[in-house]
Amino acid sequence: MLRLPVKNLKQGMIIAQSIYNRHGACYLVKGQPITNEYIRQLEKIGIPTVAVTSANPNFQLMPPEDIVQEKTRINAIEKVYDTFQSVEEQGQIDVDAMQGVSENIIFDIIDRRENLVQLTDIRLHDTYTFAHSVNVAILSAMLGMLCHYTKKELLLLTLGALLHDLGKINVPAAILTKTTGLSDEEFSLIKRHPLDGAKRIKEMELSLPSPAILAAIASEHHEHIDGHGYPRGLKADQIHRYAKIVAIADVYDALTSERPYKKAYTPNIAYNIMRNVNQGQFDQDLLTLFFNNISLYPTGTVLKTIYGYGIVKECSFGKTETPTIVLFADEDANIISVPHTIDLSKDVAGNHAISMVINDNDLRHFIHEINIDPSIYLV
Repeated sequence: MLRLPVKNLKQGMIIAQSIYNRHGACYLVKGQPITNEYIRQLEKIGIPTVAVTSANPNFQLMPPEDIVQEKTRINAIEKVYDTFQSVEEQGQIDVDAMQGVSENIIFDIIDRRENLVQLTDIRLHDTYTFAHSVNVAILSAMLGMLCHYTKKELLLLTLGALLHDLGKINVPAAILTKTTGLSDEEFSLIKRHPLDGAKRIKEMELSLPSPAILAAIASEHHEHIDGHGYPRGLKADQIHRYAKIVAIADVYDALTSERPYKKAYTPNIAYNIMRNVNQGQFDQDLLTLFFNNISLYPTGTVLKTIYGYGIVKECSFGKTETPTIVLFADEDANIISVPHTIDLSKDVAGNHAISMVINDNDLRHFIHEINIDPSIYLV
């Protein structure tokens, strides 16, 4: 996968991430060929870069399968958008619609359990909350399944994850999309959203299943295991088990998403932050289980290794730090005559074989210099 400035897109390239408009509707679907008209529209709405599967418009490489179908995500985001609008305007939730979204997510995850998480999309900043809520629900459901939850438990967990940021309705959009640092007053307002969300859920308790649990997810998803979270500074066993799961999914999606004030981190960087920097924040057993199913080096990622340059062919469950790569160039970036596959999970060096991930800017220069798009080695 390669992220290109919109001005460098070519007709025929395959889009590797869906793009959503400001109403939560999908504008371009992952796996769709790009046309000149789409390029003009992307420039018009101000999308700066787009990920494609290959820089060669004649090379029809499809993006890898994810843990949910794209149509499931698209429908879920539209329903969440409608739900937040309904709560804001009428104080009501279409419970049947939201439970239907939860069921579809769970059905997909069970049906596609062999796939690792590859979630990636582009969201206009004012639609972040809707797509984020759906991604958090998907990631939470995935982790709940790995915890062997019953279908009833999964449905409640997923519904709670969809509604975990309901309290952000009370936060002005100007604060949520602010590109500079927040004032103390603005940050205090942000920190109120867990309790505000729980309050709204309790106000609608007659129409919701297990409202106390849903309210706990909303109010506790920013609490930390070490007690340094907010709003109440709860510790470890004081935090509901579903909220511990949603907390992990919430931070991972936030880290790997582009925001007005930061660029998106790659999955491997998000892993290092959550595992090593914020150690006291999460339940470590849940975090280990979570990252067993996250593609830290998604298919198409170009890596510099101790053996040379390789492109990620696949990752497998529990071995996400050690993907299978196709080595195509030596340490000096000279193309080798016979590319070969290395399963780093079976290699003596393991994850220590990886020196660095080639970022988007460097990858564009790298492709130009070697005059080969490494994605050709994935067929």
